Amino acid sequence: MKIGLLVCDHIQEGFPGYPELFGNLLPHYELVSYFVCDGNFPISANDHEAWLITGSKYSVYDGIDWIDRLKVFVREVAKADKYCIGVCFGHQVLGEAMGGKVLKSPIGWCVGVHQFDIIVSVNWITPKQQKVNLLMSCQDQIQALPPNSKVIAKAPNCPVGMIQIGNKMLGMQGHPEFAADYVKYLMEDRTNSIGEQTVKVGVESLKTSTHSLILSQWISNFLCQ
Repeated sequence: MKIGLLVCDHIQEGFPGYPELFGNLLPHYELVSYFVCDGNFPISANDHEAWLITGSKYSVYDGIDWIDRLKVFVREVAKADKYCIGVCFGHQVLGEAMGGKVLKSPIGWCVGVHQFDIIVSVNWITPKQQKVNLLMSCQDQIQALPPNSKVIAKAPNCPVGMIQIGNKMLGMQGHPEFAADYVKYLMEDRTNSIGEQTVKVGVESLKTSTHSLILSQWISNFLCQ
């Protein structure tokens, strides 16, 4: 299966870009990249059987043309009955495009490694895992769920950590594709916005291992339903 990778930002020079990051996370799939943040969109939602929306420094409510266009494309993907995975910003795009609401979280920034509880039993969660650790870097979160959705996982600071919409859309607020060194760079670069104490705790949390390989398997399972 080919996956259309809808790239929503450019990674800082010196670190792997989104095509490489998701290529490493999902090595058994061929990824075809579209830098939608530069206005380069696919011709049709039918071009691939599955789509994946990356993270971004932008907010889904910024009113930027390519973001609004991306929301329209997500609805076209839903109408075409294709799979769509969203990660962080992509997770939020799925939520907003399908009728939910995204706002800045009243909790503030979530950075570093966070533990998520799996709260719903679904057949694609194999191997079974009650808790997963994921890297995070966000201040926006889904605040109101879209119709026909269910929360799969949550964390104390992230009530909508993973969401399934219908049968073919899956969003996750955490970053299974990121490495700890890049999240550390993001935290330190954004210290003025995040706050020194939150950054300190976030950097310390990077000593905790994550479950990225398990998330990779879950995504593959979801796409093979």
